[in-house]
Amino acid sequence: MVSAPDPHAVLPAWGVSSAATLTPVQGGLINKTFLVDEGPRRLVLQYVNPIFKPPVHLDIDAITAHLEATGMRTPRLVRTQQGELWATDTAGNVWRALTFLPGRVVQTAQSATVARAAGALVAHFHRAVSTLKHTFHFSRPGAHDTPEHLRRLERALKDFPTHSNYASVAPVGERILALAARLESLPEVPRRIIHGDLKISNLLFNDELTEGVALLDLDTLAQLTIPIELGDAFRSWCNPAGEDASEVTFSAELFEGAIRGYARAAEGLLTREEVDSLVLGTQTIALELAARFCADALNESYFGWNPQKFPSRSEHNRIRALSQLHVAESVAAQRAGLERVAQEAFSRHG
Repeated sequence: MVSAPDPHAVLPAWGVSSAATLTPVQGGLINKTFLVDEGPRRLVLQYVNPIFKPPVHLDIDAITAHLEATGMRTPRLVRTQQGELWATDTAGNVWRALTFLPGRVVQTAQSATVARAAGALVAHFHRAVSTLKHTFHFSRPGAHDTPEHLRRLERALKDFPTHSNYASVAPVGERILALAARLESLPEVPRRIIHGDLKISNLLFNDELTEGVALLDLDTLAQLTIPIELGDAFRSWCNPAGEDASEVTFSAELFEGAIRGYARAAEGLLTREEVDSLVLGTQTIALELAARFCADALNESYFGWNPQKFPSRSEHNRIRALSQLHVAESVAAQRAGLERVAQEAFSRHG
């Protein structure tokens, strides 16, 4: 049994004294993050959740080195005093230290300016890694296997009819499955190096929120497709209510800002098939996440829970599922218009 992580136990690995100031960073659901200040030195210390195996750091180091060589700003792993990319404490917990980059993190994109800056930053990232040949040391098979997430939801609805929250979860699950049954499959498009988790809180902006500084939380780097990558981004960026709100609408204004920012910076990068699939990718990922959260509401499987806002983990997951379902439904209702916006943006910068 792995004990609760203690950040003080690993500070000596990076030559940091016990007198250093540790400040928890709020907002992360998977890894635990601390700012470490010792005199003028500042590091970001992270406890790495066991779902990410230590070889993930080999991928992070290689890709961030490439990003830095192209002129992009990026957090870099700080090697231990023994020259390692990560440290393991006596309880078996894995830790890493990263360079600190100043800037702002937001939980929702509240303006087209922020969305445009986000789109441009991600496009610069995609362009930078498009020239990199990298074989991944760590992968998460099935991370975006939409059919499997839908099957998992079907199984949960069948297997947990006596769950105390079933009466409120089941109708959400049935709506998710009904919408998924009408959704066409994504076409075959090139696989590229992607970030893999572009929710808005994984982007660092300047203080004015007019420019993207860097991408954060790089554990999910992978070879996948742009419609999946940007679909995940847009379903987050274009939901100003946030993921814990039950009533949400996909913002066409934020989508236009994001797609124009991306298209301008990614000029000539994407194929026509990739561009044509961006809105479908957004609806697909929103439905996939809705299915995942809805199944979790019955399986009781979730990395975090806010007991101040929700009476149970199950209810928190139900609301998250409902939020993503509403995103998918809103995208479906606006799909023709959103596709026109995407086509126009890329026709200017295609």
